[in-house]
Amino acid sequence: MESLPRAYRWITRLLRFVIRIFFRQVRVTGLRHVPEAGGGLIVAWHPNALVDPGLIQTHFPGHIVFGARHGLFKFPILGSLMRAVGTVPIYRQRDFAPGEGEAERRANNRRSLDALAQAVAGGSYAALFPEGQSHDHPDVQEIKAGAASLYYRACELTPEGEPQPVILPVGLHYDEKALFGSNALVAYHPPLELDPELARPPAPDASKEARREQYRRLTDELDRVLHETVYGTATWELHHQLHRARKLVRAERAARAGAALDKPDIEERVLGFARFWKGYEHRLETHPEETRELMERLKRYDEDLGVLHLEDHELDRGLQLRSLRRPVKLLAQAALVYLLLPSLVGIGVLVNLPTALLILGLAKWSSKAYKDEASFKMLVGAIAFPLTWLAAALLVGWGQSLMHAAYPTIPQAPVLSGLLAFVLSAVGGTVALIYVRLARHTARAIRVRLTRASSERAIGQLRRERSVIFDRVMEMAAGLELPGTVAEDGRILSDP
Repeated sequence: MESLPRAYRWITRLLRFVIRIFFRQVRVTGLRHVPEAGGGLIVAWHPNALVDPGLIQTHFPGHIVFGARHGLFKFPILGSLMRAVGTVPIYRQRDFAPGEGEAERRANNRRSLDALAQAVAGGSYAALFPEGQSHDHPDVQEIKAGAASLYYRACELTPEGEPQPVILPVGLHYDEKALFGSNALVAYHPPLELDPELARPPAPDASKEARREQYRRLTDELDRVLHETVYGTATWELHHQLHRARKLVRAERAARAGAALDKPDIEERVLGFARFWKGYEHRLETHPEETRELMERLKRYDEDLGVLHLEDHELDRGLQLRSLRRPVKLLAQAALVYLLLPSLVGIGVLVNLPTALLILGLAKWSSKAYKDEASFKMLVGAIAFPLTWLAAALLVGWGQSLMHAAYPTIPQAPVLSGLLAFVLSAVGGTVALIYVRLARHTARAIRVRLTRASSERAIGQLRRERSVIFDRVMEMAAGLELPGTVAEDGRILSDP
């Protein structure tokens, strides 16, 4: 990043720090698909508002220029940051009253288009979200023609002999996109391979209708590719069912191999989901009745699991019930979680809870949709929480000075006391976020043991049903080329 503008480098580092705090884990795949020379367009769907461009910018090896709706530049801090990294304002028609400043808006957009296209022609990348606005749907929404216009304009401005701009699709995946401590995956896919006719800009003498038709064809191709990139589903119910199928097959494979699997990271979860998504899409065309029947059976299995509050892999823990090692380990974990950590968590909650509640309330009040909440929390939290820790440190230091004045036998150490308060506030707040997840995990482990002890017959039936569904899935997957490689123990490994 040495050749990048200084402001860009510093703001990227700041964003990277904020993202590391907000997300527990961010995985990046497919960087090998980024060409070593030339510029291009990065196109992605838009499920998480300002978090989406932040993830792309902080996990891309080159210079990125963003286009963003002009209204965002009005926010004091956000607008300054966007200008510092060279973000180009986009003037959307929906942001204006009918007929209001139409000529000026079009002129501004032409200048914005040329600015972005010139950056791409010069070897940078322009990151676009062709849907035009963020959303909470499980699939790509209507694609606008702006990406096609930008691509062709960049091709026209690229000097002869320089590499042609590419279109690089990016998949953005989140497990809980609005929560602190969730996971994210940034997946770079191979550049689009366009046929020569579609890759070339329209001829200078082409009619308006011919230009629109070519823009429409490229836009349709972007829509198709992004749908495949994000593994879009028609409903969230189908999305959940495909994840259930992924977990079922992983657990059954591990059980038959006698392997104990760790929890998969987000890369494996997305890759496993991609396999089922591709298989489902294909078999829905070739074997529609069998596919619907299998999905209905999977739905009933999922409902039965929900009644027992179990996951697929937890059906196989029966052999560990008679072992003393597991109960002792679980007892030690419960003692740590419920007896030792609460004091540290208490400090973190006492200091950070008012700020956290204020941010949550403001996020609910100011965000138009669920997809905007993560952006608000990340931006405001990056400023509000450090200020909260500093305020706690100053209060403790001041209180320590008052205690020394009232009781001279107490050593005077306001700086040390304030520093300790700052550290405990920050660490306690961080542990509090982890603690909720850890406490739930511990409670679930205890509940699983109690459930298994009282529901062995129902669990046995579910294990048999899981095995039957697994065999049926394997039959239907036979002959399909699916992404990833299946390990013997059930893990899904990335293709080399």
